Amino acid sequence: MSTSAKPYHHGDLRAALLDAADSLLDAGGDGAVSLREAARIAGVSPTAAYRHFADKEALLAALAARHFAQFGAALGAAGLDAQGIAYVRFALARPGRFRLMFGPLLSRAKAHPELLAASQAAFDALTRIAGGREAAIRAWALVHGLSHLLLDGALADDVSPEDLLTSPC
Repeated sequence: MSTSAKPYHHGDLRAALLDAADSLLDAGGDGAVSLREAARIAGVSPTAAYRHFADKEALLAALAARHFAQFGAALGAAGLDAQGIAYVRFALARPGRFRLMFGPLLSRAKAHPELLAASQAAFDALTRIAGGREAAIRAWALVHGLSHLLLDGALADDVSPEDLLTSPC
């Protein structure tokens, strides 16, 4: 019997498990995510969770794919400066999601087709706006590095990501 306050009753269990995993990720990073705990929050047995995800990595890959799809859609409509600012703001607002999306799991994306497609689509959105792959990689390196410097507390609190990304060099 589940101890969840919000038990799952019919509908899209996969989405309910992803929502539960999202709450765990936001609260404690990817180390806090488990299929068993996601199932408990969703109000189902762990066995039910394994019908949708083979293991924790599969759950995390689906979660990262979900966020890349949302992220890519947001980036696709913006100009390059706006994309950079949106990237850094996303990292600062959702560090658990950011670290999951761009962490070691990304190097294993070929084993997770949904993650591979979603991450590639997000990069393609950047490539279109940047005017090519090399320019996209340079822009990505800038905002990704800046995001990590800010997340890790390596820059002063009064540093404005917007100013760094939009002021002339």
